[in-house]
Amino acid sequence: MKKYLLILAGLTISLAGMAQDDVYPAPAYKGITVISNATVHVGNGQVLENTSIQINNGKIEKIAPSIQAPANAKLVDATGKHVYPGLILSNTNIGLREIASQVKGSNDYNEIGDLNPNIKSIVAYNADSKIINTLRSNGILFANVAPQGSLIAGSSSVVQFDAWNWQDAVYKENNGFHFYMPSLMPRPARFGGAGPQADPMKEAFTRIDMVKAFFTEAKAYQSQAAGNGNNLKLEAVKGLFNKSQKLFIHCDIVKEMLIAIDFVREFGFDVTIVGGSESYQMAPLLKQNNISVILQQQHSLPTSDDDDVDQPFKTPSILQKAGVLFAITDEDETTTGRNLMFNAGTASSYGLSREEALAAITLNAAKILGVADRSGSIEVGKDANIIISQGDILDMRNSVVVNAFIQGRELNLTDKHKQLNERYKKKYGIK
Repeated sequence: MKKYLLILAGLTISLAGMAQDDVYPAPAYKGITVISNATVHVGNGQVLENTSIQINNGKIEKIAPSIQAPANAKLVDATGKHVYPGLILSNTNIGLREIASQVKGSNDYNEIGDLNPNIKSIVAYNADSKIINTLRSNGILFANVAPQGSLIAGSSSVVQFDAWNWQDAVYKENNGFHFYMPSLMPRPARFGGAGPQADPMKEAFTRIDMVKAFFTEAKAYQSQAAGNGNNLKLEAVKGLFNKSQKLFIHCDIVKEMLIAIDFVREFGFDVTIVGGSESYQMAPLLKQNNISVILQQQHSLPTSDDDDVDQPFKTPSILQKAGVLFAITDEDETTTGRNLMFNAGTASSYGLSREEALAAITLNAAKILGVADRSGSIEVGKDANIIISQGDILDMRNSVVVNAFIQGRELNLTDKHKQLNERYKKKYGIK
């Protein structure tokens, strides 16, 4: 019996060492906070030098060169520092996927079946994910949490990263559905092509036609005088037809994006392309059809062997010049979103200005996700979702986030990485 108690105690200590149980969601701050003397990057292209911001009960109340703080105000001196809107991951499975495929019990991002519009990713969101605090430390305060899977995987929701549970985390629930388009990129047959091979292109088009047939049926269902509500899948997508919800189409190459345009023309959907690595080739057509783009990964090789090796870095500036609304995200599994601002920083070295690059991870992302009325920029009347950095947030050499606020609540920026750093500094006597 003593042996088993010792094993249990050891497991408890081990699990406690892996936790962040001392990092709690911040309580609502009912009062006034004044951030003074900062360089404020508004998020819409403006930069305001030596500017102060007054926050009242979670909202931005004043922005001015000088603010006389009330006697009971909380003061934050940002002299020499940069203030930015909270950064936004436009597409991610944070909170649904913890330790990739190695620990399946920690992952809940995929559902069986091809047509699952009634699946809501938000109910599986884990607000206690250890990854979340590492993102907050880098200034990332919001994310669009999306399901993965085959064809129509379900709906995504925008969450804020300071919550006890998924109900607290929701910032905009079920903002859109995710369609993972079958690849139309020809690939060589495996193992030398021995034996009869199925035509992958024909199979892909068959599956795309299945999705179109589903939306055609859903359109007919919505046009009925009164839906009986018995068909959960058809009932789920009604927001697509009145444009209260968006269709996120995951695809990369030109012919796949042309099919996305067909969805706009045939059904009138509000479409955002997620991926869009070849979007630079058809930017004017995307603009003409009012299609926005979420670029998934800047630090990658180009899709085609014929592309310039630095094409992923140049694509944002081409979209910007064409007037296409776009956002930048980070879906590298090895960084789990933490390189978001550095992806934008790379784009700013290949044609974007620094403020245009910042907009791609703040205001542009908020517009695409449907939360620009509350977040994405530092403007009077919006939620006080703000980060303060000692240096340029887009530059990995001097980006150090020292304060962060979500709806006026100041966050504890401790995370597992910092805890481990302190642990081993202690062990080896490093000061």
